[in-house]
Amino acid sequence: MSYETIKIERRGRVALLSFNRPEVLNAFNGRLVEETGAAMRALNADEAVLAIVVRGEGRAFSAGFDLKESAAKQTTGVAAWRAVLETDFDFIVQFWDSAKPTIAAVHGFCLAGAFELALACDITVAAEGTRFGEPEVRFGSGMVALLLPWMTTPKLAKELLLTGSDRIDARRAQAMGIVNEVVPAGEETARALALAEDIAAAAPLSVGLTKRAINRSYEIAGMRQALLAALETDLAIEAGAGPERIEFNRIRKEQGLKAALAWRDAKFQRM
Repeated sequence: MSYETIKIERRGRVALLSFNRPEVLNAFNGRLVEETGAAMRALNADEAVLAIVVRGEGRAFSAGFDLKESAAKQTTGVAAWRAVLETDFDFIVQFWDSAKPTIAAVHGFCLAGAFELALACDITVAAEGTRFGEPEVRFGSGMVALLLPWMTTPKLAKELLLTGSDRIDARRAQAMGIVNEVVPAGEETARALALAEDIAAAAPLSVGLTKRAINRSYEIAGMRQALLAALETDLAIEAGAGPERIEFNRIRKEQGLKAALAWRDAKFQRM
């Protein structure tokens, strides 16, 4: 298949999926979400593929969901928001649910929904200089897939999510347990591919069943139910459209996204 917003390459037994909207820091728009889902279904069905590496073209892994497209849709009402959020949730969680091991190779920016997607992958390799974070609370939005509390400690998850910090560097992310390795900038994809090759060299049945068993441990502990409950919370946040969200969207529409982001961050600047 040919794609507009992603690229698929084969490196022997490993598939390399690249987000390909570099002009907008690989922001996830509807087309990218749809194409990624189609590609992942095909890769999971392909017996020749034994591991999947996901990365981003250009200056970033991804800045998260496309705020410009989201604002242009002018979604209103609980039913409409539910459809949007459930689609976004499935887009992220498919990397956790994938029958094939998934490895994220991140660089530049890995924010918001992209941060959640990297958490959903089985392994994450980060380049020096990568910025992580979930700034949603800073402009009245919410988290689609609340995976972070399951990947680190409650105190660290609350620190990051309640402040809306988007300046967590790669070393701090590794110390939090959400990044496996930090490598020099430009080497993240090569390292992720090397890990994927090691996985692909192992017995496929053992690898697949072991991944399933590890994931099942989290399912038994209630992770899936907790994620779905958190999705309902996000639905209440998005459908409620608080004053911060309304003002952020007004500035974005009248002055552009850069101005809206500056307004969002101004109150957090220290004297």
